Amino acid sequence: MSKLQGKVAVVTGASKGIGAAIAKTLAKEGAAVVVNYASSRAGAEAVVAAIHAAGGRAIAVQGDVSQAAQAQGLIDAAVAEFGRLDVLVNNSGIYEFAALDAVTEAHYRRQFDVNVLGVLLTTQAAARHLGEGGSVITISSAVTHVHMPTAAVYAGTKGAVNALSGVLANELAPRKIRVNVVSPGFVVTEGTHTAGVVGSDLEAGLVAQTPLGRAGQPDDIAGVVAFLASDEARWLTGENITASGGIR
Repeated sequence: MSKLQGKVAVVTGASKGIGAAIAKTLAKEGAAVVVNYASSRAGAEAVVAAIHAAGGRAIAVQGDVSQAAQAQGLIDAAVAEFGRLDVLVNNSGIYEFAALDAVTEAHYRRQFDVNVLGVLLTTQAAARHLGEGGSVITISSAVTHVHMPTAAVYAGTKGAVNALSGVLANELAPRKIRVNVVSPGFVVTEGTHTAGVVGSDLEAGLVAQTPLGRAGQPDDIAGVVAFLASDEARWLTGENITASGGIR
């Protein structure tokens, strides 16, 4: 039997990249999946279509997780459609790199609103429906310990996510809800292509520092998330798994 059979999962920011791979993998493992998107309806619907084509269940739901009403609406839509909620994957995130002299209030607020406030608001809404065995998994980043120049604000958001996830792991443990973090290293996605990282000297440098000798792929992260969502990880909470090919 598939490890997530009968479970319902919400994946935020799932219209492309790592989020899309996570949504497809959870569905392959038997979960009904809510594919959240902020602006790319076509991307989310393509993910849903792929899940349906493989025999799975999924719906696309629009919502800006940095807005409380929309975060709540996303969770409400999942429960209304599938009758329950078992897994939340906080994958929504944005990244903008800037040297210290170029950091602005807008640069800071854009990233903290989505990457940190969005995690809090969506987890708050989800926790009202998660029962014993529920799992919250948040996507952070290995940038918190690789310490790349120009990534101060983005790394700050992920450091905040790591800390708040540890707190929530303790806070939700009495209800037998697990909270864990996955921190990817460099992963080839639409976003890293658009940002010009793929094929650049930066990518070459990161791969050179990676013991396993290659860039990551979205499926490399999705498999770790599926494990944490399943009962196989029932004794894990408060953990931060670095999925980076060994880069430190």
